[in-house]
Amino acid sequence: MLILLPPSEGKFAPTRGKNLDLDTLSHPSLTAARSQVLDALVTLCSVSDEAGTDAAAATLGLGPKQRDLVARNASLREAATARADAVYTGVLYDALNFETLSAAAKRRATTRVGIASALFGLLSPADRIPAYRLSGDATLPGVGALGSVWRPVLGEAVEATNGDGLLVDLRSGMYANLWRPATADPEKVAGVRVLHQHNGQRKVVSHFNKATKGRIVRALMEDGGTPRTTTEFADALRDLGWYVETGKVSKKGTELDVVVHEI
Repeated sequence: MLILLPPSEGKFAPTRGKNLDLDTLSHPSLTAARSQVLDALVTLCSVSDEAGTDAAAATLGLGPKQRDLVARNASLREAATARADAVYTGVLYDALNFETLSAAAKRRATTRVGIASALFGLLSPADRIPAYRLSGDATLPGVGALGSVWRPVLGEAVEATNGDGLLVDLRSGMYANLWRPATADPEKVAGVRVLHQHNGQRKVVSHFNKATKGRIVRALMEDGGTPRTTTEFADALRDLGWYVETGKVSKKGTELDVVVHEI
């Protein structure tokens, strides 16, 4: 089983630690693509005046209070690194709370959890990375839309890690668009939609969605089970206390609806 997580826009910026070394990251088949995207991002952000900073910020979709992230991107090759599970922050990662997992659950997460990244493609929680800013919908000069870089190579990386195991895709739409399984067996690819039920109505609420997904991954890592189909995965979630309904079944896989009433 491989669980794909989205990254987070907010990140912890390490102040000490080894510099970024692409050759040490998991999924070495992605090294060339990583280098291509990294070079384009660093070049874009290596500016010497306000006009250049403004242009880079506009390309990256950064607001006026985020212009400092341009300089951060410019120095990525020399920046301090930390484990990816410490760099990524936000609601999902707070709920998952890698740091407080049991030793066994941490070991499982190293091989069963993958983190999607616009810059690095796919990461293990143990990979050492710097804080950066690059969204999945960005278009970089000299590279173009990031999907054009990642779609040809991510399938090989996922297959090398997961084989014919169950793929649980918890990525947001922006990152799912960077790569999808070419032909999804509905029993081998599961998506999760979290619905908040209140006063008889159900709707997707971002905070509930992210927090619940983080808790689901935490519970799965602690439990240690290895469901191999979407049916087994749904049953595993029910055994762990969630209310789960089978939703849309398509060539993208099987969508499971997890219904929550409170966070």
